[in-house]
Amino acid sequence: MIPQLVTARWRRRDGRCRRLFLPVIPIVLLLSPLLVLAVIGGVIACLMYDLPPFRTLAGVGRLFWALPGARIEVEQGRTDLLLSIR
Repeated sequence: MIPQLVTARWRRRDGRCRRLFLPVIPIVLLLSPLLVLAVIGGVIACLMYDLPPFRTLAGVGRLFWALPGARIEVEQGRTDLLLSIR
């Protein structure tokens, strides 16, 4: 299952929390022309560094497929960030 929603939450220095919900599918649809260019650039980079392009693309696809359920937390000083991918 591909990720559907990314939730970003961060705490500002004054202690207040901000939350941002990012739906993945509309963002991917809006950025699809850039996605095609990124895939072409990735294939060219694979050919330059003698990597198998199809295996590399399959590995990247598996990485994105495994993202749902991931939680990334970063704390630095009085600021913290939480990314939750559903």
